[in-house]
Amino acid sequence: MRKQLLLTLFTVMALTVTAQKYVGGDISLLTQYENAGAIYKDKNGNAVSNLISYYKSIGLNSMRIRLFVDPSKASDDEKKAGAIQDLDYVIALGKRIKNAGMTLVLDFHYSDTWADPSNQWTPDAWKSLGDTELYSEIYNYTKNCLNKLKEEEVTPDFIQIGNEISYGMLWGAKGTSSPKKCYTNSSANWGRFVNLLKKANEACKEVCPDAKTIIHSERAAQLSVLTAFLDKISEVNYDIIGLSYYPDYHKDLATLETTLTKLESQYSSKKIMIVETGYSYSWALDNATYDYTGTYPYTEEGQRKFTADLVTMLNKHNNVIGLYWWFPEDNEYNIVYKNGSADWSKQLRGFWNAALYDHTTGKPYAALFELPNFNPNSSGISSLKYAAPEDNIWYDLSGKRMTNKPTSKGIYINNGRKIIVK
Repeated sequence: MRKQLLLTLFTVMALTVTAQKYVGGDISLLTQYENAGAIYKDKNGNAVSNLISYYKSIGLNSMRIRLFVDPSKASDDEKKAGAIQDLDYVIALGKRIKNAGMTLVLDFHYSDTWADPSNQWTPDAWKSLGDTELYSEIYNYTKNCLNKLKEEEVTPDFIQIGNEISYGMLWGAKGTSSPKKCYTNSSANWGRFVNLLKKANEACKEVCPDAKTIIHSERAAQLSVLTAFLDKISEVNYDIIGLSYYPDYHKDLATLETTLTKLESQYSSKKIMIVETGYSYSWALDNATYDYTGTYPYTEEGQRKFTADLVTMLNKHNNVIGLYWWFPEDNEYNIVYKNGSADWSKQLRGFWNAALYDHTTGKPYAALFELPNFNPNSSGISSLKYAAPEDNIWYDLSGKRMTNKPTSKGIYINNGRKIIVK
């Protein structure tokens, strides 16, 4: 019997490794909210003292943080909107994520402020560098950041080489009259862009050989543009295709599913992550181009139903291994505004509508509890090696937390170890 139990244990361990999926959110502003006094509650209305540990307890197992080169150079409005994460900030928040037993996604914005399809401006300290010098700089900067993170025991598990880079990155100084953008219907600047990606990827592989690198595009609704982009960067030895998917801009779930099916077929060696998603509980995003309210109204229930249906669809795709809600920590409950309408959090309220917390009560919306269903094993058995001792907390092999120490025969997880109960 003992031999049979051990065989079962090894089989389950193998399946756990191959089937591991990652679910969580980009919580880059959590520290800011906590410092401002925001109170987070559980669904019963009880205050949560450690939001990251709470996320782990409900089945989330991975978190993402963005990193800017020098956010002190960002404008005041950009800072108020959340462009504040320097390396020290990332180290402090990253330690909390790793100590909670979660994996870490590091999102390099190779800029001093927001990098997205409309903004990929070269950091102020790099703006005078020529292309060849930039290749060295992005390699050295990436390597130095990762070495510092490793020294602090905050080694990323996944590394995004740029943020929403469908039009390239490091275009030049902000306001450059002829920015070095990349368009899929043009050959201009692609060699330069690919070289930048190669050098950043090289640094990642050298310093963090076990980490997987992610190339991030927001063209989930434009399949031909997306595949043309991926074809043009085929020389880069990355691991994961990362996508942003917001229905307000990227259409319905059927559109996303068509894209995923094509990616799985055409780029079968690559895994896929939805590294950003979100849906409204109240109003449309600024400049929204798609109205999905006929299916999912802008209500708490509409947001929940969208999330549930997104998860159900993603679980049908074997190559999709990651799902991250953008900015789930958005919560104004108990924040005292000191500067009126100019306060940093009120700047955010104007454009973001997909919070997972009720700003008037601090309680989570129902959509939060749909996210762990992306992966029934999402307590992250393989990541429990990072967890602090929890002698009285047990999980079954599906990753579900148990209410008490198990009495039935079987294999369970306690304090990061697999234990056989006879």
